[in-house]
Amino acid sequence: MTLKASRNKWRADKLSSLGSSIFQEVAGWKAEAAAGGHDLIDLGIGSPDRGPSPEIRRVLSESVLREDSYSYPSSEGGMAFRSKASEWMNYRFGVTVDPEKELLTLMGSQDGLAHLALAVCNPGDVAIVPDPGYPIYSGALAIAGVTPWPLPLRSGNGFLPDLDSIPEEVLERAAFILLNFPGNPVSVRADYAFFERLIGFARRWNLLVVHDLAYSEMGFDGYRPISILEVPGALETAVEFHSFSKSFNMAGCRIGFLAGNEGAVGALRSLKGNIDYGVFEPVQEAAVAALEQAMGADAGEGVGPLYERRRDAFIGALRAEGWDVPKPAATMFVWAPLPGAAAAAGLDSRRFARELLLETGVAVIPGDAFGAEGRGFVRIALVEEADRLAEAARRIGRFLRAKGLTE
Repeated sequence: MTLKASRNKWRADKLSSLGSSIFQEVAGWKAEAAAGGHDLIDLGIGSPDRGPSPEIRRVLSESVLREDSYSYPSSEGGMAFRSKASEWMNYRFGVTVDPEKELLTLMGSQDGLAHLALAVCNPGDVAIVPDPGYPIYSGALAIAGVTPWPLPLRSGNGFLPDLDSIPEEVLERAAFILLNFPGNPVSVRADYAFFERLIGFARRWNLLVVHDLAYSEMGFDGYRPISILEVPGALETAVEFHSFSKSFNMAGCRIGFLAGNEGAVGALRSLKGNIDYGVFEPVQEAAVAALEQAMGADAGEGVGPLYERRRDAFIGALRAEGWDVPKPAATMFVWAPLPGAAAAAGLDSRRFARELLLETGVAVIPGDAFGAEGRGFVRIALVEEADRLAEAARRIGRFLRAKGLTE
């Protein structure tokens, strides 16, 4: 009998590539700050601080009480939900997708993002992902044995990707390109002309386009995010993720969907048919109620205006404190470049975020959690009411002045 080589027992090496370590690290900082007596204002995690509408909660509660709600759901989602999601896609974007073949129910969009590469790629393939980008984009590739190629999003190009900068040898090997407009952490918006060009680019290189539209209902200043599936012919080469977490304050319910190309949707359906039993039926019924409400006369203002008001108040307060941060065009996040004097003071993104939290109790996420291009930035989530955001701005201002970071 031979002895196995020494290794970290019962933990796969690929877990080190998932990109979640910084969030665990920030959790440790929060515990340290709380132990030091600070009142925490957590602007780190992008979890909505409000719940869904009373009507959505009523439908959920009534469905939960029914005895027939507790059998296994279908892994692809019930036809009632898929049909309503297809109807909403047409109402919201003018897009027609077949609920049978071109739409799949998910346990939140992150569920689909985590598994898509397993379904559409082979080990050794390449996938193009944004940098900075949501950590699961690259983490999912590590699980699938797929090589990520980071596509830089830089301020000099308005944080839009330069498609022509991607080397031909990468495009020859790439299975898909993943983008996120408006994005997390960068809330830049892409227009129809960009999506049209992207679809043409994907056809030329036989790429699947994966568009994460989790923030479809969080556009500001009259901007309404658009679907890539609005581009004629997009169904031939694109899929799009949608989430109820941010759009309807249903983060804990875990429901979303993938719409688009029949082959890619079918591949993920086949995979998930072997690994889970789908979304709890009462949650699907609540999601149907959310979509019906969004399409009805009682839709209300939706989540966008709330976050726009928070954005305006918070950015204004930060500027009054001496930190001139750009206004995001959409989403619940502020992508804030560190003050110009931070580097001279020895503060990179991580040290800035750590010292801010330990000295003021305000939690933000270092930009390098989202990729190498995130160095020099922090992400701030607008997930508190206006009075708490104002208090956070005051604390940040005191911190900046104490560090000599204001003009």
